Amino acid sequence: MIWKEGYTSIDKHRIYFQEWAPEKILHAQVLLIHGLGEHSGRWGHVGEFFSQSGLSITAMDLLGHGKSEGQRGHAESFDEYCKIIDFFLQDIGSRKPEIPVFLYGHSLGGLIALYYGIKRNPSTIKGIIATSPGLVPGFKVPQWKTIAGNMLYAITPRFSMDNGLPLDGLSQDKSVVEAYKKDPLNHPYISARLGMDLIRNGAALSQQAAELHLPLLIMVGSADRLISPQAVIDFAKNANHLTTLKVWEGGYHELHNEPFKLKVLAEITDWVKQIATNVLRIKSMYT
Repeated sequence: MIWKEGYTSIDKHRIYFQEWAPEKILHAQVLLIHGLGEHSGRWGHVGEFFSQSGLSITAMDLLGHGKSEGQRGHAESFDEYCKIIDFFLQDIGSRKPEIPVFLYGHSLGGLIALYYGIKRNPSTIKGIIATSPGLVPGFKVPQWKTIAGNMLYAITPRFSMDNGLPLDGLSQDKSVVEAYKKDPLNHPYISARLGMDLIRNGAALSQQAAELHLPLLIMVGSADRLISPQAVIDFAKNANHLTTLKVWEGGYHELHNEPFKLKVLAEITDWVKQIATNVLRIKSMYT
């Protein structure tokens, strides 16, 4: 396995990233978008699994997360995230243009990936993986927080508050939860702007599933308490015929950190390699 890390500058912000890649055969390239409050450093075991499966994976720390610059838990809009995705997709695709590229997002990252696929309709990627996407919260957001968020959205959008995530619902593996709580690079913040954008975009995208024209692998745990499993299932039912839905019975929010994580990761890598093989086969027919 080949691993590297570094920083790049996007719109005057320093963005941290890591890459894991196989030493020999490369079937596909994947760009990963992590969840709210966390960072790419929590995804090392996923990077290693992917590389062992013949896939490269690039993971950035989102703006305002991990080692990247920016106010913790704030973004001016989802389009700000999309600019960062544009940058990395162009960079990844330019290195080995003959190798298919995929977008993989988890939780907030899963919602961003769906947003990117629907709003941008990109030709640069051949498929999307969305695990536990935050289409609808799985816990009750206090009414005062919603009212405050709406009021502050335009007046003081950077106003920060606790994101209220029930961390015990991350994984059934208690060591994962404890490690999360002790990790100094994780944070519990969300701004009024990002909080309301998350809720509003989740509601809007829930009604736009049919507008996604790319192959989609969408996964959720049936016992997820951070996001609504039913909202994910409904999205998949309304999406195109290229959509594969996998519901992990009893699974919590971070499927890649569950006791059965190796099965989850194998499901993802097998799907990516199958789509990549089909893309290359079709391409060879016309060259």
